Formats: sequence, C-alpha cells, structure tokens
Amino acid sequence: QVQLVESGGGLVQPGGSLRLSCAVFGRIFSAYPMAWYRQPPGKQRELVASITNGGSPNYADSVKGRFTISRDNAKNTLYLQMNSLKPEDTAVYYCRDVDRGYWGQGTQVTVSS
Repeated sequence: QVQLVESGGGLVQPGGSLRLSCAVFGRIFSAYPMAWYRQPPGKQRELVASITNGGSPNYADSVKGRFTISRDNAKNTLYLQMNSLKPEDTAVYYCRDVDRGYWGQGTQVTVSS
C-alpha cells in the first residue's frame, strides 16, 4: 500500500521559513517524478513545484527564488524549503506521486503576523 505522509507545516510570520517533508512508503521512490501542490482557502489546488527522478526542479512563477524542492532517494523523502514566506502562501500543502497520482493528506501552512 502506497502512503505519502507530509509534515512540517505550521504558523509562521511573514518573511519566515518552513521546511515541509513528504515521506513515501510502499513505492520505489527514486524512479518517479514528484510534486508539491497547495490549496489556498476558497481556491483550487495549484502546482507549486515538481522534480524529476533525476532531481531537475520546476517552479510556479509565484514561488521562484523563494522555494526549493529537493528529494533524498535514500530516505524516500521529498522536501520543500520555503523562504521569505508571504500571507498569500497560506494554504494546505500536498505532495503528489506524479506517475500514479497518489496524494498525501496535506499539511497546513499559515503565514500571518
């Protein structure tokens, strides 16, 4: 059974940083592309960043230069380092197995003073 388990969300002030993690179970993690999505309150889910199995990243324009996606294939874990956070980054963040479409349960990120 495949499971994606996110962690690392929380409340942070504008300008602060958080690192999200997504642990993957039951899957050969290293072989497939992965992605982070987010769903702001009252809005549709949107792609934040993706990474190939080889480690090449791609970012939404809204987070370029502030967020960094990475993966540790030895630990079966996907990361999202978020710096210079803004109130508009407030959302539930989800990791996704791009190949098979599996989703994690999500982790809440709230940016507020």
